[in-house]
Amino acid sequence: MTLRSFGVVGVLALAGLTSVSLMGGWTASANLASTGQAPAASAPAATGPFTVDGVHSSVIFRIKHLNVAWNYGRFNKMSGTFLLDGKDPAKSVIDITVDASSIDTANADRDKHLRAGDFFSVQEYPTLTFKSTAFKKTGDTTFEVTGDLTMKGKTKSVTITVENTGQGPGRRGGEVAGLETRFNIKRTDFGMDYMVGGLSDEVGLIIALEGGRK
Repeated sequence: MTLRSFGVVGVLALAGLTSVSLMGGWTASANLASTGQAPAASAPAATGPFTVDGVHSSVIFRIKHLNVAWNYGRFNKMSGTFLLDGKDPAKSVIDITVDASSIDTANADRDKHLRAGDFFSVQEYPTLTFKSTAFKKTGDTTFEVTGDLTMKGKTKSVTITVENTGQGPGRRGGEVAGLETRFNIKRTDFGMDYMVGGLSDEVGLIIALEGGRK
């Protein structure tokens, strides 16, 4: 067999042909499956919840001062998981934990007061949590979500509107997704009745989360 014929065999073998008939009646098997090596299986698509990325997530609140102006603050540390499944809402979940001591209103003295007993009592109650209990799809990207909100040791069931703000590939592989919800609570429902009147009972919350999964 000439070197040229051998080259043709190699090319045809790589093409996955079952056999190649050469000059002189010699037949060479070129089926890749004959090596006994199974083709590599594709990795299954991830389907589990997204893990909250605290760097790209926000928990913001507002409260009215002296009934004239809204003052804003935020919590800087949060963790948890979430999944918004539009095809099967029963598989959806939101389970978020916020570090109460990470409260930040851009004023150190006020933040110290907010961490104390008049408000969050962070030594005794270090976290705020929201755990979903039911989902109902209400639009292409929206859900009605009922869950247990716990602050300062008190748990209340709340129903909120949650928007799926997007899902796509992550910069370092895997997938990323986001959600946002805006709703109001009464702080007195959670045992925070200090200075009601000077500070509004109603508190507005914005929770915007980004999470990733591999």
